[in-house]
Amino acid sequence: MENQYGISRVTLPMYVALVYAFLYIPIMVLVTFSFNESAFSHAWKGFTTDWYVQLWESTEVWDALQNSFIVALGTVSASLTMGFLIVVCGSYTFLGRTLILFYGSLAAPEIVTAVGLLSFFTLFNIPLGIITLIAAHTVMGLGYVVPVLHSRFSELDYNLIEASLDLGATRFQTFRSIVVPLMAPALLSVGLLVFIVSWDDFIISFFCSGGSAQTLPMYVFSMIRSGPTPVVNAISTLLLFITGICVTTFLSFRTRMGGMLW
Repeated sequence: MENQYGISRVTLPMYVALVYAFLYIPIMVLVTFSFNESAFSHAWKGFTTDWYVQLWESTEVWDALQNSFIVALGTVSASLTMGFLIVVCGSYTFLGRTLILFYGSLAAPEIVTAVGLLSFFTLFNIPLGIITLIAAHTVMGLGYVVPVLHSRFSELDYNLIEASLDLGATRFQTFRSIVVPLMAPALLSVGLLVFIVSWDDFIISFFCSGGSAQTLPMYVFSMIRSGPTPVVNAISTLLLFITGICVTTFLSFRTRMGGMLW
């Protein structure tokens, strides 16, 4: 028994270390070769920041970055507004029985959702662009917003709401002064989560954006067709940096709430 326990004490940390290495070494290589002086990313010739300067001067990158921000911010605004109203209204009406349907959107393959949305837009002759992309990402975002907000809303102390109403406040005043502040941490955290998902999404963007709304992940895909280059590595590093900030902020909100966002 001691021998077996001793082996497990050694093998388990080694296994965990190999898993982390498998996850993070490719990212470290990508970031490192984004500073490679050679135009061929497989051969290191020296350190340079010319590829980031090239990105800074590229109008195509700025256009794609602007589209990504517009889509992500529009998705967050629409998802939070619709999701919050659905959760609040669903708690007092028959809509509460349908909230479980939003959990299914997380289980459905993203390619199925993308094809379904494209078919919907085509059926009604809706031109593809920024608006359809925001609408498609909102459908995806509601699958995160509704479950998280519903879980948080069900944990609220209804005695506070009843006390506010008993003291003469209207339903709108109670909603504004009691419900919204109590839900604010969950709204901020899930908003960051939806921003990350929309910012990094490629499949739905590929199907529902058309040719006039190219996001940054789609721009990376168009560049990588000719093979990986330090420019692609630099763009990927930029995406990783922005996503990392959002993830860190999201985790900080989740930690402050005691991990009760899910």
